[in-house]
Amino acid sequence: MQWPLIKNLPTEFHFRFTKYAPIAAVFSGLCIIGTIAVLFLQGLNLGTDFAGGNVLEIETPAVADLGVLRARMHDFGVEDASVQNFGGPRDVILKFKLAEADQSETGVEAVKSKLSAAFPGVVFKRTEVVGPKVSSELLRSGVLALGAALLLMLIYIWIRFPSGLQFGSGAVIAVVHDVVLTIGIMAVLQIEFTMTSIAALLTVIGYSMNEKVITFDRLRENLRKFKKTPLADIINLSENERLSRTIITGSTAVLALAGMLFLGGPALFPLVFAMVFGILIGTYSSIYVALPIILIWGVNRNDPDAEIVDLGGFKGGKKPPQMP
Repeated sequence: MQWPLIKNLPTEFHFRFTKYAPIAAVFSGLCIIGTIAVLFLQGLNLGTDFAGGNVLEIETPAVADLGVLRARMHDFGVEDASVQNFGGPRDVILKFKLAEADQSETGVEAVKSKLSAAFPGVVFKRTEVVGPKVSSELLRSGVLALGAALLLMLIYIWIRFPSGLQFGSGAVIAVVHDVVLTIGIMAVLQIEFTMTSIAALLTVIGYSMNEKVITFDRLRENLRKFKKTPLADIINLSENERLSRTIITGSTAVLALAGMLFLGGPALFPLVFAMVFGILIGTYSSIYVALPIILIWGVNRNDPDAEIVDLGGFKGGKKPPQMP
């Protein structure tokens, strides 16, 4: 039995995507400018990994209730504390940053004393301060990881589509667009940016690039078939042909993440939010960033081995080889 929503999904679409490409270009440009402005004026809400702070590893006398621990840290005056399990169910790592006046051993000891009073029998395994040098190294490593991922994706696209530089350039520009806007929405909403956020951005890069490859595959297939059809019409045809697949894949991924987004708690929210937003913006950029670049740049359509198919349905064989 088919799921009713999928059963009733149209199999054919006739949208003219290229008609709205100029509007989308203005929208994306404004979003990029807005992101740069927000990053310059407000900046990211950097977590302990990047901004520095304190780390406590503790062992609770019973199975740790992370929600209660997080609430207690808030009661102690510690804002935006990261509380996570590691190892066993009683092992917890606390990452937090005290106010500037409390950034001392005395301030950390005060937090430890309050934890001991609130959770009798708690054992402190490690107390550590993440200094600015370590934080800057982590931030640099995260940026390098994102840059390396983009470079490797560009190389892959050039290998996958060797017939034109425009495919690789369009894909990488679109993926950079996705990463910048994902960072921008996190800056606007002041969602904590940690090493977990870097992992989310790497996931966004992978998903977005996969969308671009599928988009370009369908476009290249139709370019080989419809030799005399205008490029804009082929782009519209290609996107209409794969639109149902895009809707099903994207909605399935978002639904799979929706449970964690609303029920995963504060610890998982930054990771899942970035992934959900990245999936949505990645789908958008495949249509209105990557493909318009190819439309403006143009493609080589003089492949002698391509099949000739007209939009009326006639399909001819391959062109005969040229005799010397």
